[in-house]
Amino acid sequence: MLNTKRSLTVAALICATALSAADYSRRAPGFALPDSKTQLHDLYDYRGKVVILEFMQTTCPHCNAFASVLNEVQQKYRDRVAIISIVNPPDTQNTVIPYIATHKVTYPILFDCGQVAYSYLRATSFDPPQVYLIDANGGIREDIGYSPATKDFFEGKGIFSHLDALLKK
Repeated sequence: MLNTKRSLTVAALICATALSAADYSRRAPGFALPDSKTQLHDLYDYRGKVVILEFMQTTCPHCNAFASVLNEVQQKYRDRVAIISIVNPPDTQNTVIPYIATHKVTYPILFDCGQVAYSYLRATSFDPPQVYLIDANGGIREDIGYSPATKDFFEGKGIFSHLDALLKK
């Protein structure tokens, strides 16, 4: 009886260790949203790539700084990393088109009425930018909002170590 209890305890510890070492993530909610040219972009179309999903606003100074960082990401990783930005009202085509031109954005900026933002953020309001790093299998690996602690991620080179780690998996 004692050996059976000891065996069960050892088995439970092994299982607990394995579970704590496992890399869990929440599945990224799917969506299909239009860009400024009314072309639909479906998250599923990016399966197999690491995706940077940014919820932003054209008047947000941190989003403006992050646009330059995302252009660097695009140059460094090319087709290994997909970038998708999503805006919500009050942004419209009238605010997004000049933003694209000013920041030389070549990745899609999509229009959401709030439903996709809610499915990710699980809150009715948020302060942009909010970024989700999604792995090649469609799992959310990181959820990063702007703060003084994450300034380097949004305005410096901090995002590159996060992407390098995801691409090695």
